[in-house]
Amino acid sequence: MTTPQNKIGVVIAGLLLAILMASMDNTIMATAMGTIIGELGGLDKFIWVTSAYMVAEMAGMPIFGKLSDMYGRKRFFIFGIIVFMIGSVLCGTAESIIQLSVFRAIQGIGAGALIPITFTIMFDVVPLEQRGKLGGLFGAVFGMSSIFGPLLGAYITDHIAWQWIFYINLPLGMLSLLMITLFYKESLEHSKQRIDWWGAGSLVGAIVCFIFAMELGGKQYAWNSAQIWSLFGGFVLFTALFLFAEKRAEEPIIDFSMFRRRLFATSNALAMLSGAAFITASVYIPIFIQGVLGGSATNSGLVLLPMMLGSVVTATGGGALMNKLPYRTILIPPLILLLGGLALLTTLSADSSRLIVTAYMIMIGLGIGASFSVLSNAAIHGFPITQRGAASSTLTFLRSFGMTLGITIFGIIQSHSLSRNLSEAFTGGDQAALPQGVDFSDPHMLMDPAARTQIPGEALGTIAEGLSSSIVNTFAWGLIPAGLALAAAFLMSKEKLDPSAESERYAASH
Repeated sequence: MTTPQNKIGVVIAGLLLAILMASMDNTIMATAMGTIIGELGGLDKFIWVTSAYMVAEMAGMPIFGKLSDMYGRKRFFIFGIIVFMIGSVLCGTAESIIQLSVFRAIQGIGAGALIPITFTIMFDVVPLEQRGKLGGLFGAVFGMSSIFGPLLGAYITDHIAWQWIFYINLPLGMLSLLMITLFYKESLEHSKQRIDWWGAGSLVGAIVCFIFAMELGGKQYAWNSAQIWSLFGGFVLFTALFLFAEKRAEEPIIDFSMFRRRLFATSNALAMLSGAAFITASVYIPIFIQGVLGGSATNSGLVLLPMMLGSVVTATGGGALMNKLPYRTILIPPLILLLGGLALLTTLSADSSRLIVTAYMIMIGLGIGASFSVLSNAAIHGFPITQRGAASSTLTFLRSFGMTLGITIFGIIQSHSLSRNLSEAFTGGDQAALPQGVDFSDPHMLMDPAARTQIPGEALGTIAEGLSSSIVNTFAWGLIPAGLALAAAFLMSKEKLDPSAESERYAASH
């Protein structure tokens, strides 16, 4: 039994709600974190709140993608959305930062099932000739969530209560759950396989060690400390075990033979690299607006709206063109815009206007949008229905991994650059000009309008200049993954969505 044609629209609406809810929850915490820490305490442990979610989500993606190929999409979608909603309720009731971290991990497990399986269900139920258009819509929603999340988080925190950034998931989740449960009838074509427990366990271990090494290094522990070396050692060990397990497994969690397909390998490389470049702009432009130009928190968030609109344009446009042009032909022009936009961001200074920043952000948005829609289709191109879950979840995993890597590595670069700039600027008697109790090395003071008024004008200008220089330096480093993403697009093969070539396969499974 398969989904009737007249019910597909309801199923698509349910999937869009799920992808909006799960992907937005990874960003909605950003602007609420200060308020949460102020109420729950645990400033020294706040990184666990984000890391717990990211670890659980990233580790779950390839595992649930594979399980959905083996036992069906619907049951794991339902599992994911129920777990996500349970985690959301628990997060809203947290009374300490440790509790919140544990509950966020539960949320992350649900998201790890929801995000890749949602895309895979869409590919399964939508006829090939319509897949490009709907893929663009899904990509646009996925891209908007990364920008809309912080704005919604700020509004809810300021006008309601921070707990509602989690409770808001309940009506969305219930509606999505009802739509999929009642109207999605999936194909019975599954592959009964043995679960690769060794691969799953070692993958989780490697991700946990890597993320916490990058999160804690240089903050709570020195990079050359025994704790950080142990975490990196654990990452290397678990990665070796994972590779060994995947070679011996009959049905590996990540089937490396899929990477023999040129289109699949280049699509995944492009997703990881473009994700790292994109996250650099979306994280540091608001900091630049608020810390350097002196905008409010709302203004720093609203400056991302032009980028969001730009990403929607190329996400939907790229999806519409997939039936007509090869994937690589659609991706190359936007990626040139992404590279050019980042290059222009390196020219910013404390004297730059908001109009200039907005123009550059539109370029970044136009540059990244197509990748959200086109790559999800390119990654599953040519794979049978029994492998689409694994192919889709691998792409989503590597995109998330690229963003995580980008946030961490570029965060280290920006922090070190800022410390160096301010150390050079405030030497000798200059630092004495600052009022007592003001830490000149803390850029977060520049985000607080009240704190800015305490800093003498000349010192404020010096700090803002140091922050500006550190962010611009970070954008320059961001050109590396952006350039490599463009190179990966040129290396893609010339396949495109071809309804005539795959119509028989689609009809057979429906």
